[in-house]
Amino acid sequence: MKIDSICCIGAGYVGGPTMAVIAQKCPDIKVTVVDLNEARIAAWNDTDLNKLPVYEPGLAEVVKEARGRNLFFSTEVDKAIDEAQMIFISVNTPTKMYGAGKGMAADLKYIELCARQIARVAKSDKIVVEKSTLPVRTAEAIKSILDNTGNGVNFQILSNPEFLAEGTAVQDLHNPDRVLIGGNDPEAIQALAEVYGRWVPQERILTTNVWSSELSKLTANAFLAQRVSSINAISELCEKTEADVSEVAKAIGMDSRIGSKFLKASVGFGGSCFQKDILNLVYIAKSYGLHEVADYWEQVVIMNDHQKHRFAKNIVRTLYNTVSGKKIAMLGWAFKKDTNDTRESAAINVAQDLINEEAKVVVYDPKVEKSQIEFDLGNQSEAIAVETNPYEACKNAHAIAILTEWDEFTTYDWQKIYDSMLKPAFVFDGRNILDKQKMKDIGFVYNAVGSSN
Repeated sequence: MKIDSICCIGAGYVGGPTMAVIAQKCPDIKVTVVDLNEARIAAWNDTDLNKLPVYEPGLAEVVKEARGRNLFFSTEVDKAIDEAQMIFISVNTPTKMYGAGKGMAADLKYIELCARQIARVAKSDKIVVEKSTLPVRTAEAIKSILDNTGNGVNFQILSNPEFLAEGTAVQDLHNPDRVLIGGNDPEAIQALAEVYGRWVPQERILTTNVWSSELSKLTANAFLAQRVSSINAISELCEKTEADVSEVAKAIGMDSRIGSKFLKASVGFGGSCFQKDILNLVYIAKSYGLHEVADYWEQVVIMNDHQKHRFAKNIVRTLYNTVSGKKIAMLGWAFKKDTNDTRESAAINVAQDLINEEAKVVVYDPKVEKSQIEFDLGNQSEAIAVETNPYEACKNAHAIAILTEWDEFTTYDWQKIYDSMLKPAFVFDGRNILDKQKMKDIGFVYNAVGSSN
């Protein structure tokens, strides 16, 4: 089957960039991204490419090339479903915060709504592709809904998990380590493989059964997160000794059996996937009575939470056991550099802890809007200020906390910042991006994760 029309339900961090690159690489395929959020669709269609709702390096150029040619963003969901041969489901699957599995299981209500809408609208055979991160055997549930509530058409379900890293999503899509397609129908698998095959070498397109595909996504994120929590656990030990976590990480990272990636100590991991997927894995393990397996993976999340709160406690302790009334400038709010995504960002937890200690928190982030920061803090939003100029954020501050590894932070005039601060001037580098000796030479009391001071 040759695919000439694709629909993607969900215009977020996965659906938007993925479909933009598919449209760019397959100019003969009509790609329509639909979402019920009118403001989000309007932003994708804005002539000012700086206003795209998702910030990713290189994304604006991809959208500019394909939008209006064969890439379209719309709120007309039914029309797009009806016209498409292949439908990607790329909606949010947050951790369930109610009922059975609260705090661990994935909330699949949006997935089910999509399935029911596809079943209601579709009048011709469709290939339905799971793009959202989903628990094992979700495809079976989607298939059941489609077959039992549809119009008698034939649906084939594929699992095609994303392995994108935010901040490098376009690069990851252009040159993926692998494309994973799970399914039971060879023709449907081949149809999707041919779409990716336009630019991805055949040896990088991996096909499995649908259950292996679903579990591979959860497992990949769990393994990556486990490495972050492992090195962060060592960072606390380093701070109590004369060891330096950066030196430890370099030494073990040179072991070919281990490798150097995801061994950078920090204030903790964030993002939409790691914590959610690990908790999902924990829930699945518990549901099968595998309590030791569940406890093992849950410890990765516990360690990550500990690292975030430990960072905030260190600020309080170092500032003479009180930050009440003291100005703390937080540089960075996104969970990592080169994205405006703030989901599960360590900055949120650190800010909350400092607010609870009655600190005057001022936030600067080059890509995150004030409205998003206030949304993340909820009823604590009135206790913070948001600055659009980093030097103003740091002026008259008692301390600076670096929460995101934005490259621009390393280029600042730190002497100027030091001169504008109250003395002694403290810097708490939660990402280990600044030169320790240079900061000390300027006069800062410099604290980095994983090294004694």
